[in-house]
Amino acid sequence: MNKTLLMSALLLALGAGGGYWAAKQTGDGATAKEKTPLYWVNPMDPRDKRDGPAKDNMGMDFIPVYEEKQGGSPGTVTISPEIQQNLGVRLAKVEKLSVHQQIETVGYVGYDEDRLEAVNARMAGWIRTLAIKSEGQQVAKGALLYELYAPDLVNAQHEYLLALNTANPLLLRAAEGKLKSLQVPSDQIAALKRTRQVRETIGIYAPSSGYVSELKVREGQYVEPAAALFNIGTLKQVWVSAEVFERQAAQLKVGDPVTMTLDYAPGRSWQGKVDYLYPTLDAATRTLKVRLRFANPDEFLKPNMFAKVSIRTGQGEPRLVVPSEAVIRTGSQDRLVLALGDGSFKSVAVTLGPQFGDKVAIREGVEAGDSIVRSAQFLLDSESAIDSDFQRMTAVRPAEVWTQGEIQGITLANRTLTVSHQPIPEWQWPAMEMEFTVADGVDMSKLTEGQTLHLQVMQEGDEYRITNIHQEKAPATDGDAKPAANEMEKMEGMDPSQHEMGAKP
Repeated sequence: MNKTLLMSALLLALGAGGGYWAAKQTGDGATAKEKTPLYWVNPMDPRDKRDGPAKDNMGMDFIPVYEEKQGGSPGTVTISPEIQQNLGVRLAKVEKLSVHQQIETVGYVGYDEDRLEAVNARMAGWIRTLAIKSEGQQVAKGALLYELYAPDLVNAQHEYLLALNTANPLLLRAAEGKLKSLQVPSDQIAALKRTRQVRETIGIYAPSSGYVSELKVREGQYVEPAAALFNIGTLKQVWVSAEVFERQAAQLKVGDPVTMTLDYAPGRSWQGKVDYLYPTLDAATRTLKVRLRFANPDEFLKPNMFAKVSIRTGQGEPRLVVPSEAVIRTGSQDRLVLALGDGSFKSVAVTLGPQFGDKVAIREGVEAGDSIVRSAQFLLDSESAIDSDFQRMTAVRPAEVWTQGEIQGITLANRTLTVSHQPIPEWQWPAMEMEFTVADGVDMSKLTEGQTLHLQVMQEGDEYRITNIHQEKAPATDGDAKPAANEMEKMEGMDPSQHEMGAKP
């Protein structure tokens, strides 16, 4: 019975061991497969990548980059929350909004020229009485503008009276038509027919209500036929002349809504529309003149007022938009930095659309709901290589590191050591031989070639300086091999600070 139990236990143990061996072999195979390098990168220049092993001009081996070191996706960088806080990383969302293009510009208020009326002289004569004394004077429809003495008018009245006496309807119709062509009002013709008395002057009355925009005549002045005397305009509706940049001209169309504000009228705004786009650009300023139309029922708006206008273009179709400050613009490519979660970030290329105030449209590259970095994105993107492929950035590069190395050469005059040191993972350095400057506070008198040391190295700009040395082993000879071994046995249980040969300067 006991033998049977013992045999069963042995078989179970062998089965478990075989399973463990098989699992280990499978795991090792998968690991070996996973550890195939994606590419090799220059330890001194992350942008320098190679498809196979290589050396740089200093003889340093390129570092293999593996898939698992890229956070599962090439181009991804992982940053701890502490580093994110230090960098000031802020996030935003890619939104899909119905947006309009806003064109901000300025303009000047003017008369609605469609409603301007010109008053011209119909006959030669002298202005006897002028009711309009200055430009800007308000007039009502039918109000007297001026009285004119004209010899042709006197002759035309006499001809009309003669036609009345002949009772010839043809002559009467011709004489009456002549008076009307001379701008004699119908009521004055009726008065002439009734009283049979010729008047030396004729009164000219305002054809519409408004303001006198131009006054080109004075009392007593002689005027010729067709001479321009007045322009009368209304302020119930005004034009605003504005200019937009050449690049914005294609976005505009007649009928686009416009909002106008005045700095000296806070709280008020006027709604209008684009009335006309002029066909030519200003050659000096490269701008397009645009005419805007606004209702002005209270006549608050006056000609030559300075205004700010905002023209809304487009149909308001849904677009993907991001804050414009989040976009990294370069000469050849525009990019956004995606926040993938768990401290991972990735720079992606995007195609930009039009600008909408403080937002910019994205045509392709991201999707609605994606998280993006809106501040410190330049610091993150600076870690990327060509085409937004990030290098691994798990912590801030330390300024000082410890490494182990063997002295290959000593130059006391220049205080330099040539050391063959071990790999330095903090700086992504492979094992190599390199010359270092030794700080002034470090004792070099007891150093000899062949010694193995613990070195503290500090980066100062482009220079690497040894600031501390811990002796690990002195070069051995036949006569002192045993004392050296005894010394090593003593140092094995000591803290490195207890056998320090140098100090920081």
